[in-house]
Order: sequence, then structure tokens, then C-alpha cells
Amino acid sequence: MSHGFELEGHTPAAPVLPARGAVALAGRALGFLNRSVLGVSMLALLGACGILTSSVFLRYFLHEPTDWQDEAAVFLLVGATFLCGAHVQGQRGHIGIEALAGLLPPVLDRVRRLFCDLASAAFCAFFCWKSWTLFHEAYVDGQTTSSSWAPPLAIPYGLMSVGMTLLVLQLLLQVALHFVREDKR
Repeated sequence: MSHGFELEGHTPAAPVLPARGAVALAGRALGFLNRSVLGVSMLALLGACGILTSSVFLRYFLHEPTDWQDEAAVFLLVGATFLCGAHVQGQRGHIGIEALAGLLPPVLDRVRRLFCDLASAAFCAFFCWKSWTLFHEAYVDGQTTSSSWAPPLAIPYGLMSVGMTLLVLQLLLQVALHFVREDKR
């Protein structure tokens, strides 16, 4: 279902935060962190583009071998993808099933959204925990990729773990917003 993002002049709706209190402070802090990570991730995407373009030029025009470029680009792309997940969720930009939204009464639709946020938070919390265990194993065991460059696997696993942690925090913020009274917003 389209959310109208392709329509001219549409900007994603920012979450409505309370005016004051712990949830408001957490929301503003997480929003600032997500915007900061978004800027760094944009630079990572540009870096990956530059690396892959130089790799093509070196391989096909100068006939030089490229050992590290593909892995470096993948590490940058993994980092950008996972680190931006919380920002996208904060805009409610992830794929959602909205087929029932128009059919349900407002009260039931709020319950549906709360259930979806809780289920998403539970799944992402499990994924986050597994990401941190992968990072820990890779760091402690000194695991590297199997290429001749052999960068440490702790790098992509660490980026994945931090990104999933931010996503879980964003989902928990959204769950908390379900319990903030409308008059406090």
C-alpha cells in the first residue's frame, strides 16, 4: 500500500512527541542521533560508490588486481543499511501492512499498531542480541574474512549490532508513545 511518498510535496510525518518528560527527552535524543547517523551513512554510501568505481577503473582499464575494494564497499553498505534502520522506522518508513487501517475503528487500529510495534520490538530485540553475540565472537576470536586482505569481521558485526540497537530503541520509543496521553503531546 502506498503512503503517498511518491506524490509531489509529500514529506514523511515526524513522530508526535510529548512536550516534556522522559519520553520527550528520549525521543529528541534518539532523533538527533538518528539524523547524525544518517549523515555519516550518506558519506559511507558515497565512499562505497567511489571505491567500486575505482575498482572498475583499476581492473578493466589498468589491468590491476583489486583485493580489498569489494569487501570495503560491502562493509560500508552494511553499516549504512543497518545504521539507518532506526531513522527509517522513526519516520514509519518501513514496509507496513495498512490494509486493515481503514477498515478498523480507531480504537482497534491503535491496538493493532501497538501489537505491531510490540511484535517488531520483540523480533528486533532478538536479532539485536544475536548481532551482539556475533560481534563478541568475532572480536574475541579475531575472526577475519577469507580474502587476502582479511579485514576483521568485528567491523560489520559491530555496525550491525549498533544499528539493531538503535532500531530497538526506536521501536521501544514508539511503544512508549502509545501510552502517553493525547493531552501531553
